[in-house]
Amino acid sequence: MGKFVIKEAKTGFKFDLKAGNGEIIASSQVYKSLVTCKKGIASIQKNATVAAIEDQTVEGFAKEKNPKFEIYTDKAGEFRFRLKATNGQIIATSEGYKAMKSCKNGIASVQKNAPDAKIEMEK
Repeated sequence: MGKFVIKEAKTGFKFDLKAGNGEIIASSQVYKSLVTCKKGIASIQKNATVAAIEDQTVEGFAKEKNPKFEIYTDKAGEFRFRLKATNGQIIATSEGYKAMKSCKNGIASVQKNAPDAKIEMEK
């Protein structure tokens, strides 16, 4: 079972969504307060299972409505995804993956782990 781990940053709070094996599968931006950080988590829990997948690595890709996962390639040529909420705000981003299959597995892991994930503060 996954979990959201909230940690303090220099300018606020951020979280990582970790899979059952402890691997980080998605991370957040820095939120100004703990309350807004928890709202970001709630948004992921609500949107992850209903979000469409928009593969921006394909020429002429179909634009999806928010909420959505966007798959793209970074400057290093690795595949990444970001989850956008209904309002278009990015609420989670992934690490870089060398293979598209791994990136899609990361999205599936967010969809599986986020809805019921426990929330804890980093010690």
